Amino acid sequence: MVREAVLDIVRPYGVTATVDYLQGVPPVVNDAASARIVADTADAQLGPHHRSEVPQSLGGEDFGWYLEGVPGAMFRLGTRTPGGATYDLHQGDLRIDEGAVPVGAAMLAGIAVRAVGHGAGTRS
Repeated sequence: MVREAVLDIVRPYGVTATVDYLQGVPPVVNDAASARIVADTADAQLGPHHRSEVPQSLGGEDFGWYLEGVPGAMFRLGTRTPGGATYDLHQGDLRIDEGAVPVGAAMLAGIAVRAVGHGAGTRS
């Protein structure tokens, strides 16, 4: 259906198109050095008692595409009000605890500073 739609769109312009359609996303495979930077930053910013393991998900995550090109690590930022309702991140009724915003910003800034210090972001 995707191929047919693309061909129907380009046909009036006298051009051709090739559709290479890959269904699904690659797995998220965290780079070990990057994951260490994230963990060290979490410990420094929040203390080790705030870090927690979460069950692995078999759901797709497009961050895996990034990790195919550059080393990195994905982390999750809790955005639910403690004890509050849980919302699906991809639905219109999503409600987040905005207190998570400064925590997320501090994590991202701390990770960036540590990564620069470690020469992260390059493949050998």
